[in-house]
Amino acid sequence: MGMNLANIMKQVSNIQKKAGAAQQELANMELVGESAGGAVSVTCDGQGRFKSIKIAPEAINPDNPSSVDTEMLEMLEDLITGAMKEAADKAAIEMEQRMKQVTGGINIPGLNFGR
Repeated sequence: MGMNLANIMKQVSNIQKKAGAAQQELANMELVGESAGGAVSVTCDGQGRFKSIKIAPEAINPDNPSSVDTEMLEMLEDLITGAMKEAADKAAIEMEQRMKQVTGGINIPGLNFGR
């Protein structure tokens, strides 16, 4: 019977390693979503965490894109990026707190919902 337990522990360890590797791969991905034919694009990682936003002049002024100030666009992108990251941080903290309630504060390797 001791042999079975050893095998189970080994399998759990392998699963944890694979889960960790998968989490790392997802964190390193860059997935882009676009709207308005690419006028607005948002980049997230494979865990759905927001990374950045790009806004084309056409999104602000379709009739006269050249009239849109590049600095204004960059400022808008920075403001949106800041707000998105703050919201994502708050969500991560909430998730962490809920998971602590569920697991009774036990840290389960491979179940990493934090930042």
